Amino acid sequence: MAAVGTSIFRSQLLERRDRLESALAAHPSAEQLAHLLDEVDAALAQVDDGTYGLCEACHAPVEPERLMADPLMRFCLAHLTAGQQAALEQDLEMAMRIQASLLPNRTLDAGVWQACFHYQPLGPVSGDYCDWIAAPDGGLLFITGDVSGKGVASSLLMSHLHAIFRSLLPVGLPMTALLERANRVFCESTLPSFYATLVCGHAHPDGSLEICNAGHCPPVLVGRDGICTIAADALPLGLFSTTRFAASRVVLHPGESLVLYTDGITEATSRSGEEYTPERLASVLRRVYGLPPRQMTAACLADLDLFLAGSARSDDVTLMAIQRAV
Repeated sequence: MAAVGTSIFRSQLLERRDRLESALAAHPSAEQLAHLLDEVDAALAQVDDGTYGLCEACHAPVEPERLMADPLMRFCLAHLTAGQQAALEQDLEMAMRIQASLLPNRTLDAGVWQACFHYQPLGPVSGDYCDWIAAPDGGLLFITGDVSGKGVASSLLMSHLHAIFRSLLPVGLPMTALLERANRVFCESTLPSFYATLVCGHAHPDGSLEICNAGHCPPVLVGRDGICTIAADALPLGLFSTTRFAASRVVLHPGESLVLYTDGITEATSRSGEEYTPERLASVLRRVYGLPPRQMTAACLADLDLFLAGSARSDDVTLMAIQRAV
């Protein structure tokens, strides 16, 4: 295991050891606590002798996302017992249900604004982030993002981001201050190897949009005069706690839309190895200008399916369309 990764897990283990020792001091007869302390000490010994993170059965590396969720993991997926496999399946099922419950309604009619999104995990859970919430001014706050990595670890961080923004959005902070506060909390509560790209926006009742792109795929403005994109103007969340963010402001006319997506769409690969690309997505959006958000997203997804022609996806897919209705 890389030195940086080992250092991170060592810090986690030492923190757990301190908590266990404190708990044992208060409950010295608790056998389960003593057993857990022995397991942590054994894991720290493995860190010291260079065997930490290796399966005790086959000596292959344990899956990183499983170690991230449980630093005491001792076996790779291939060597779990039948009972452990059943427990893991139950955990994944529960994680899938919890993550699905965090998503907002898939369509929205908020006066001036109408919206629709499509959210499709690659596996049971997803590292994509998708949310919207009514703003204090009567408008709409919306976010689409993508946490680094895949699998359970990224889905846990997606849920963490959801909690951060859901706690901050109702406060009514200016867009840039909102991102700076969320970034600082994310940096201070996340391992340094993880980060999140995202687009956060505020759709105001007057038809204007305030948008901040933190290292994410450029959102597409679908207007009566054509297509344009909003490039990233800041680093992703989680890299540096002092990152500053800037916001762009545009005004949409009735029938014009903003489309946000994750790279599971534009980096999808056909059987011949060709990428879907942002240009192809923009071409589809140009053809469906003026259609309601539900039909816009359906047309984009139909074209993606046509492009893939049955080939397997390799990433989560999220697509969101926000349209000024009046």
